Order: sequence, then structure tokens, then C-alpha cells
Amino acid sequence: MRVFVTGSTGWIGSATVDELLRSGHEVTGLVRSDESAAALAAKGAEPLRGDLDELESLRRGAAGADGVVHLANKHDWADPEGTNRAERAAVEVVLDALAGTSKPFVIANGLSGIVEGRPALESDASPAFGPDSDRGGSENFALDAVSRGIRSIAVRFAPSVHGRGDWGFVNFLTAAARARGVSGYIGDGSAEWSAVHVTDAARLIRLGLESAPAGTRMHAVAEQAIPTKSIAEAVGEALGLPVTSIAPEDAEEHFGFVGGFFGQTMTGSSALTRELLSWEPAGPGLLEDIRTGAYTTA
Repeated sequence: MRVFVTGSTGWIGSATVDELLRSGHEVTGLVRSDESAAALAAKGAEPLRGDLDELESLRRGAAGADGVVHLANKHDWADPEGTNRAERAAVEVVLDALAGTSKPFVIANGLSGIVEGRPALESDASPAFGPDSDRGGSENFALDAVSRGIRSIAVRFAPSVHGRGDWGFVNFLTAAARARGVSGYIGDGSAEWSAVHVTDAARLIRLGLESAPAGTRMHAVAEQAIPTKSIAEAVGEALGLPVTSIAPEDAEEHFGFVGGFFGQTMTGSSALTRELLSWEPAGPGLLEDIRTGAYTTA
């Protein structure tokens, strides 16, 4: 299968490209720079220059592929409205290119905001509808396009997709601990996060692309509920720093933007995903990764 991957040199995208190539697929990856193009070509994938604002590049990539994996997102915390508009426009172009082909389209989302008060299930629909909602309502937009002859599949990622080289939430927590001289958690640290190793997430994407039925929601969750205090303790152990509680009103000042997430419970079950696709996570757990230096050594 020739697969078009957006975000192909990002954290999850790089692992996904590696997984697809190892499994015998051909990959075309959307890239924004000469450096990224060279890195992708060195792996044996074909780079396609463009970005989420260059809709013609997205159309060409999707039209020339047997399937699409959409992982790119601007993640512009200073302009969430612009991020949402760009996501909606990009997905619309891809859906138009795939309409009537029965080709697979795997689209990324997160677990945050799906439900409150319990772990999110694959049967829970995203509450984001319409172009002005979170991520432009792209998950529902894509799944609704099943009626247009597209094998749309949503993959929802745990808040920590971890591993050596991760520049996501745990990386920012580690940076805050270094800067402040303490590893903090918010309040009593009872908020919980789900987690998955990046290699397990990439394998799930590949399995879904190959065989998930149209309309499937997959949860990339290996560990369902890790207390945020335990995450802070692991960071403190890895850095040799004391661990302390941070008052909720001081979280943003202490942690930066990630403080808005670290005090939230963001969890989901992957029971249906594992049963449907025979997906069994095999990578190390988040606390093991932190304690063994994934975030503190080069």
C-alpha cells in the first residue's frame, strides 16, 4: 500500500513511517523543510513539500495514495481558532480526494474532552462538531464521510505518547522541574493520565490502516490510569530532585502551558481496540521510561 502521512517527521509520525516501511508499505510524507525531506528520504520514503496551509499539496498527496494517515496539527496554543480552521480545511481536502474510493483514512485526535468523570470508551462519540469546535470537529467530520465511500478511522492518543526523544507533555514537565529545582504535581496529585509508548502507537496506526472497519474509533492507550503524582515522583527520581505539590492557582506559572493539562484527568480504555485488532502493547511503561532516562539523557 502507498500511504500518505502528514506530520511524517513529527514525534508520532516518524515512528509511524518507520512502522509502515518495516511492514512493506511505501510512504509519501508531507514535509516543510529541506532538512525534513532529507531525513525522510534517508529512510526510504518519498518526501512531498507542503504544509497544512498548502491545500494543493495535501490534495496531491491524498489523491496519489492508497491510504492516508493524518497526524499533523499546528498546535498553536496562542491561536487555537486558527489551528482549528486549518485542521478543518486540511481534512476537507483529503476527504474530497478520497471520496468514493473506499480507501482508508486514519485521523488523529486526543482523549481529552471526550467524556468527564470516567475513562473514555471507543463507543463514546467526540463532542466536537463543526468547524469552530476543537480540531475543527475533524474526527466527526471524517467519520461522517464513511457515507461518501471512505474507510475513515479515528485514532485517539493518550495524553502521554512517550519514549526517548519525546517533546510532548512529559518533556515540558521535566523541563519545568529542571528550571524550578523541584518536580511538581498539582494539588494532591490524584489526577490521572493514560499513556502509550510511541512504538505501540505506531503499530496501532498501521493495524488500523490495514484492517479496521470504516467508522472505527481506536484508542492508543497501553496504561489506563497513572496518577500525576507518580509521574512527578518518577521525574524527581530521574533528576535527583525533591517532589512537591503545586497549588492549582500556581500551576500555569510553575509549569507553563502544560499546567493546564497536568491537573486534569485524561484517561481512556482500549479494551475494544485490543479485541478488534489483536493489538497488545509491548513497549515500556511511562514511569519506567522516565526513571531509566528517556527524558533526562540524550
